[in-house]
Amino acid sequence: MASLNVGNLGDYLREQRRTAQLSLRQLADAAGVSNPYLSQIERGLRKPSAEVLQQVAKALRISAETLYVRAGILDEKERDELETRAVILADPSINERQKQVLLQIYDSFRKENAAEAAEAAAEAVAAPAPAGAPADTPDAERP
Repeated sequence: MASLNVGNLGDYLREQRRTAQLSLRQLADAAGVSNPYLSQIERGLRKPSAEVLQQVAKALRISAETLYVRAGILDEKERDELETRAVILADPSINERQKQVLLQIYDSFRKENAAEAAEAAAEAVAAPAPAGAPADTPDAERP
């Protein structure tokens, strides 16, 4: 069977399983997947669904988002945002209203920063050419 581009995921899962001192069979049982299927994932022969990755992450007590990134389901930037939200939502020391306010503030900062980055990029594109540089207008080509 041809290897899919999930070797990095499989190697990472194997490393995490060994760190947790679990056999392949123990992890498969804890995650609710078959032993052969988990073995194929570790060897890079199968690409698991997000649901299977979530079950494996829960059994290993690691972030499902990390597995999603390694499997190519989620990019690094999205993972960071999701993990930030998860930490806020999981904090037992603040109430639900406070969590929602924090998430609203977080979203507003992200939107503000994205708008500033877009504005800076637009200004860089619209910046005039330095003195002595050839002009890009048709008039400059006339003798």
